[in-house]
Amino acid sequence: MPDIEKGQDGGCMVDASRRKRFFEAPHFAPIAFAVFTILTLWAAYTFFHCARLLQLGSWHRPGPIDEHARRLGWIELAVFHYFTCMLVVCYVRCILVHPGTLPSNDSAVSLGLPAAIEMKKTGLRRYCKWCKKYKPDRCHHCRQCRTCILKMDHHCPWIFNCVGYANYKFFVLLLVYSVLACIQILVTMASTVRQCIDDPATPFLTLLFTLFGESLAAFLTLLLGAFLGFHIWLICNAMTTIEFVEKYQSKPRGSKHGSWDPHIYSLGFCGNIKAVLGDNMWLWFFPCSRPAGNGMSFLPEQVCPPKNLEGGKESRPRAGGLGCGSGFLKLLCGSKFSPSFAGKRKENRQAID
Repeated sequence: MPDIEKGQDGGCMVDASRRKRFFEAPHFAPIAFAVFTILTLWAAYTFFHCARLLQLGSWHRPGPIDEHARRLGWIELAVFHYFTCMLVVCYVRCILVHPGTLPSNDSAVSLGLPAAIEMKKTGLRRYCKWCKKYKPDRCHHCRQCRTCILKMDHHCPWIFNCVGYANYKFFVLLLVYSVLACIQILVTMASTVRQCIDDPATPFLTLLFTLFGESLAAFLTLLLGAFLGFHIWLICNAMTTIEFVEKYQSKPRGSKHGSWDPHIYSLGFCGNIKAVLGDNMWLWFFPCSRPAGNGMSFLPEQVCPPKNLEGGKESRPRAGGLGCGSGFLKLLCGSKFSPSFAGKRKENRQAID
């Protein structure tokens, strides 16, 4: 069983054995390639586009300076470096921040499991045979990281880390700022590429770097844009990649829908976004202010508790919804819950392990 340090990372216990991964050099090849790509795009845009607008170095031509082009160059340079700095910070945080794992005391896990939704097909609690611990909802064992990950989305070789509860926000922001930076390169550097092609006196290396930077930015815009769109859809539907692949897409024969309710963890549109980006909307696009919680319990009644209490005990969701009102308020508080939510809980306990 892996050792657990006493310290915590954002409320999630950190596996001490995970620190050994920084000494596994072969696994850092994707990170080195990603860093090389970032540096290549940065150099191509800064030295072959912004320098042209600022009329610096070899881009300076005899005659008066074009002040409009220079002002545009400073603006584009500032915006691009903001996107790049945020991208780098989010990338570093994705690599260094542990996504969260099970605490060393198994009784702490059981506190969040009396009302667990995901159970084995036998009706028993899910148990990790490698970590020798019970698993809460949305927790899965990663064989690459050799530990159980809270709210595991997927293992990403480009960050040599799992994407889970504690670092999912940084991963989403990494995609956001990567797409924004690539779009800026694609749109604004087109004029530089056109000028380099039309001017026969353009040096070969200059033409090569501008064309390569523009082509790479176009490819990454399509690739990362599609990936970001997929994760935005997952966030709005309160799903992880594992839940989408293993549960949502698993459809019994003769059924149009999967056996797993895709909205079982939905908190409504705003609630689903806050569950990833944090409660403070002013900090949504900054790599800080992670979502509240411990990453081990995701029951909807934590956000929208039922109004009826009997004998001092909190009642479970009944048919007809969660009692969050109607109209717009019901949309924000989770209108996606099925009216037969209570009747489906027994089925959802049969979710795939």
